[in-house]
Amino acid sequence: MSILITLSFVLAFGHCQLVRSPLQTPYTAIGSCSKSFTDAFSGSANQAVLAEVRAPAAGVYGERRFMLRELSNYQAALVWPAAGGGMGIVARYFGGTHFNASQFGLGYGKKLGSKIDIGLQFNYNMIKLPGYGGSAAINAEAGILLHLTDRVHVGIQVYNPVGGKFSGISNEKLASVYTSGIGYEVSDKFFIGAAISKEENQPVSIHAGMQYVFENRFFARAGIATGAADYFFGLGLQWSNFRLDVATAWHAQLGYTPAIMLLFNLNKSGQQHQP
Repeated sequence: MSILITLSFVLAFGHCQLVRSPLQTPYTAIGSCSKSFTDAFSGSANQAVLAEVRAPAAGVYGERRFMLRELSNYQAALVWPAAGGGMGIVARYFGGTHFNASQFGLGYGKKLGSKIDIGLQFNYNMIKLPGYGGSAAINAEAGILLHLTDRVHVGIQVYNPVGGKFSGISNEKLASVYTSGIGYEVSDKFFIGAAISKEENQPVSIHAGMQYVFENRFFARAGIATGAADYFFGLGLQWSNFRLDVATAWHAQLGYTPAIMLLFNLNKSGQQHQP
């Protein structure tokens, strides 16, 4: 068990750099290159999506990486319309008793005409290590979303472009991550997308996923993330202003990661996605 835990931390936090993003990002980020298939978490993957927020929405997400309590990961998000666009708050927590990392972010997205959206987010990051206490760092991320047509959208997102160092821990810093993706809304019920992500000092990772809506109430998501060698799949059920997703990811060597996501549309008449 200790070997598995150590290997998992190496995969997640290699090269003495920390990246504050959910390990299950490909699942929650599927709609980040879209206008009609977004939810409360989409703006966390590309802040430009916040410009398209038409009604308040919230979400909570949790996963147990490889079925290990020490690798638990939680996320909460809240978005709402603002002048000329929209705003969002995201909170994340990863780890357990002996090591944990958390992040609080505040983002804003704005429309620049009908074809371009931009967004910016500032994050406050914290880590706690046995024998070292706590440490904090501030960083930023930004995104742009291009609407090539009503159904084809291209997104670019930059995480921590100028670097950031944790106070009091000389060898720990935040890595830079650059992501570019494209999404195609095949119909009002079917969306497919793919993204290429390059983390500092790590190989290029490709994320690809799809979402399908059955009868406006049932949802299915599936995809792959090559960087973590994960395949993921989830089913969702929407009723009234709520939606519940149950998902899992699978790694050939490390096993399964169960996850659950709950979304709230705080104004039913302004739901983000109306198939």
